[in-house]
Parts: sequence; C-alpha cells; structure tokens
Amino acid sequence: MHGFTDTPQEYPPLRPAEARRDDFKEIYQEYANSVAEIQANRCSQCGIPFCQVHCPLENNIPDWLRLLAEDRLEEAYAVSSATNTFPEICGRICPQDKLCEGNCVVNKDFNAITIGAIEKHITDTAWEKGWVKPFPPKKELKQSVGIIGAGPAGLAAAEQLRRRGYQVHVYDRHDRAGGLMMYGIPNFKLDKAIVTRRNEQFSQSGIKFHLGCEVGRDIQLDALRAKHDAVLVATGVYHARELNIPGVGMEGITPALPYLIAHNKRGLGDAPNQADWDVEGQHVVVIGGGDTAMDCVRTSIRAKAKSVTCLYRRDRENMPGSMREVARAEEEGVQFRWLAAPKALDGNGNITRVMAKQMRLGPADASGRRAPEPVADGDFDLPADRVILALGFEPEDVALPGVERHSTGRIRIAKDFSTSLPDVFAAGDIVRGASLVVWAIRDGRDAALAMDRYLQLQAREVAA
Repeated sequence: MHGFTDTPQEYPPLRPAEARRDDFKEIYQEYANSVAEIQANRCSQCGIPFCQVHCPLENNIPDWLRLLAEDRLEEAYAVSSATNTFPEICGRICPQDKLCEGNCVVNKDFNAITIGAIEKHITDTAWEKGWVKPFPPKKELKQSVGIIGAGPAGLAAAEQLRRRGYQVHVYDRHDRAGGLMMYGIPNFKLDKAIVTRRNEQFSQSGIKFHLGCEVGRDIQLDALRAKHDAVLVATGVYHARELNIPGVGMEGITPALPYLIAHNKRGLGDAPNQADWDVEGQHVVVIGGGDTAMDCVRTSIRAKAKSVTCLYRRDRENMPGSMREVARAEEEGVQFRWLAAPKALDGNGNITRVMAKQMRLGPADASGRRAPEPVADGDFDLPADRVILALGFEPEDVALPGVERHSTGRIRIAKDFSTSLPDVFAAGDIVRGASLVVWAIRDGRDAALAMDRYLQLQAREVAA
C-alpha cells in the first residue's frame, strides 16, 4: 500500500507527435501487463477513495487496482464491468485529470495512479482473452422496451434492461449504433472497432437494433408507445449553439459536429461530402474551449491543415476541456490564443479572416467563473479559410408530442426518470444537457433501474 512512495507514475508509451499527427490511430500504445501490475500496486488503498467518489459511475477503482496488482486480471475485469457498461471506452476518453485521477489522494506529492490507462488495459485484455461474452438473460420476459437513441445513455440502459430479461429494441437515425462514441469522437481517441465490438455483443445478447430509423420521421412516438410497454428517450443533444457576430453566413464556416462526423465517416469507409471534411492546406480557426474544440483542432492537424488555431475567450486555467487534451494538441502543432474572442468574420462570400479582440477576466458571472471582458485597443486578425464553431450543443426539436420540456429544450423528468407521459422515460444529455459520456452511462443505467421498477409494478397489476 506504499508502492506510490518508491514507484514513479508511468503512463503507456505515447506515440511521437510527428508520427501521430500523420494518421488517426490511437495515440497511446498498450501497457505490458507487468508494467500495469506495478502501476496498479501504487494505489494506497485509502480508506476514503476520492477517486471513486469523483467518478460519476462510482466505480470500485481501488478494488480492481488491487486485483490487477495481485495478477487476478479476470476478477479485476468482473469488478470493473459491474458498474460500467463501457470501461474500455471510459478508460480512453474520460477526462481522468478532472475526475478520478485529479482527485487521487496521492496526486499532490506523488502523482496520481494511472486509473484510466489501467481500466483500458484490463478491459482490452478481457476482450483478447475471451472473457467478454454475450449476456442472454436467465429468464425471458414478455414485456418490451423501446429506446430512442443508440448513444451511451441508450445503450447503457439497453444492456441493463436486457440482462433483466426484457425484450429491448433500440431505434437510431444513424446507420451504426454508438451515437457520439461512433460519430463524434475521433479515431485517435477511440478506434471505432472498440465501439463496434460492443454493439456486436449487444446484438448477440438479444438487443434488437433498428438503424436508419428516425423518430418523428420514420416512426412516431405514439406508435412506439403502442408497441412497447415503456419507452426511453436518450437522443442526446446535437444542435450546435450559434455564434451571433457579423459574417457567420459565409462559406467555410462549419459547426463542429458535422465536421467530426464527416471525418469519422471517412474513417469508416463512407464517402461524405468533401466540403464537410477537407481542410488540407487551409488556415483553420476553431472557436471554443471544450473537449469538442480539442477534437476539432487535433482532427484538423491530421487532415493536413496549413495552420490550426484555437480561439478561446478565457485563459488556460479556466478552459473547460481536459488539460491533457490541450497538452497533446500543443505537441501536435496547434496554436492557442487564450483570452481572445471573435468579433466578426470577414470575406467575399468565403471566409478569409477572423477579426478578434483580446479579452481579460473580470468579475465572476452567475456560474461563479470570472466573466471575460474586452481589452481596449486589443483587436487583431487571424487568417482563416475554415472556421469551426465548437460552442456547445443544445437539444434538437425531436417530435415527442406530450413530453414536457424545459425552456432550454431539455426534457423535464421526475426523480424516477419518468416524463409527463407515465410510460415514457428520458436520460442522458437530452435531460442533463451536453455532458460527458460517463455521465450519460450513469444516467442510462439509473434510468434502466427506474424502468424495471415501473415494469414490474405494471406486471403485478396485470396479474392481479
């Protein structure tokens, strides 16, 4: 329990920036199992594990670290997967520096335990060894559930409900399941084969996917309610927040998500419109400071842009995205302009420059963060052939008659995830607002438990 005092922190080998900026392969190599065991042995097994407290899924992190340190890898996987539908995905894309590792009790003086990398190692090894199998339920139930949205919240709920024996049908407008895990997150963070193998496991377990099926266009909510005993809405938030400055209607200005989707479709062998993804030889400016902005700048580097600049109105310390992502982007050649905001976009029908203004941090706003304000005589210009807007996401206007929403467009739910329609539940970003994949997984799993209670009550009432 004192391994952290004499064993230094060690992450898996990181591919050189010069190599990784030329392709979309994942940037970290794999731990050797012996190294992973040594790193797991750094865990102090503290009495109050802040790593677990600050994990949205409340993963039993010290337990599976100890099991790995004792070379009990299959048991480690069983513990890890008991609370997490996608441990291999969270190990890759969670901002551990802001969650579990950022709150590790040995972090201050000895550097945190490498929780995310070990979680990934455990689950990847489980797949290689054949420990991850389909999960047909012990008893099939007649009741069925319809899930709208095949993203992390919808799939997490689907897995939990299928394990309990329900007939689970998942509806999604895309041609592949996975939501933003499939189409929004670049391959260099999450290879799509990782998502595909989970989808295949779910199909083999009896979950039925209805892809290319958009609710409100191909099927209506009333029809789903008539077909299923309960429905879960887990559509996420895909509508890009707008930038209200002069010039936003010109060619060459792209919302972040269509840009990322186009690149992911190319990686999957599809043929998206070239104008949606091709930035080769262009000056690219990304406006925003979250993880989506980091995905865009790092994608643009790999797409052979001439220059890539991230424009963010606050400073580095107040950036909402992961600091690891920022560091990796800087290594790959991205330029950051901190405390800078656009005031206009200029060009003759096609964008040619971003007219920006220097900012400073003033008094705190309603959220408690210091509000940016312009600096006098701080104007400057940036050349731009493509501007990518990564300002966050809002709910789309999905046709869900009878389902009450907040003024923001998010679905209003009760504590048990039920909506204004008693047999319709909702979870994930469509309720919470744009957030992390790990929170969507948590919401999906919790919603599944609530739906199970509802369905059991309905079954008892019918039997009576």
